[in-house]
Amino acid sequence: MKVLVVDDDVVSRMVLMHLIDSCGSFDIVEAEDGADAWQQLEDGLRPAICFCDLRMPRLSGMELLQRVKAHAEISSMPFVLVTSANDKDTVQEATTLGTAGFIVKPFQAEQVRVHLVGFLDQAASGYEHQAEAPADTLRRLGINAERLLVYLSGFQNQLTAAAGDIETLLAKGEQQDAQTRIDRLHAGCVTLGLHGAAAVLKNIAPGQLSNETVQAALSDVVRAVIHQAGLVRQDTAA
Repeated sequence: MKVLVVDDDVVSRMVLMHLIDSCGSFDIVEAEDGADAWQQLEDGLRPAICFCDLRMPRLSGMELLQRVKAHAEISSMPFVLVTSANDKDTVQEATTLGTAGFIVKPFQAEQVRVHLVGFLDQAASGYEHQAEAPADTLRRLGINAERLLVYLSGFQNQLTAAAGDIETLLAKGEQQDAQTRIDRLHAGCVTLGLHGAAAVLKNIAPGQLSNETVQAALSDVVRAVIHQAGLVRQDTAA
């Protein structure tokens, strides 16, 4: 899922890209200013959402927003303005044009995450296509649906506990122990047939663990577990 980040300040752009990356698995595309972004959009780029600085040379964030909303193919794309200004005139004008919201510098992770929640949910729902069918899991493990639900519930509890444990380990600089916990959770995903969730954990770079990246990945896995449990219940009801 593509996210477009537009900012003429390379440091601000990198910080925002890092925060987006910490929220989940996204394909981040960067543009050095509004004109660059518009050229990429005209060339066929179709991001799921755009984070755009307000004040830029050549083409400002407000001007880019106007062009996006006037373009039939991308007018529905959520457009979040990034600004250090909070004057009422700017907010009112951007709201009238159809901005999806604002992020005020200096950036905070929660400001970014709130705009990505919907896309995280979409990504989580996609895990059903990367997971083993519940009936196949039951046959492979030789258990019934009730027992599988117990396993999924227990695994969800393990994930919740692991989130706090890994945060503590990383704060102490104990990367290897944190990686060991992640590897165990990965094995649990494989055992339960959660292939998409297993891939999320596998893609965390060993030796370069950050708490934000790990917590975002664990949140994705929890959603996958909940979704799979829902499918098991649906199959049982049917």
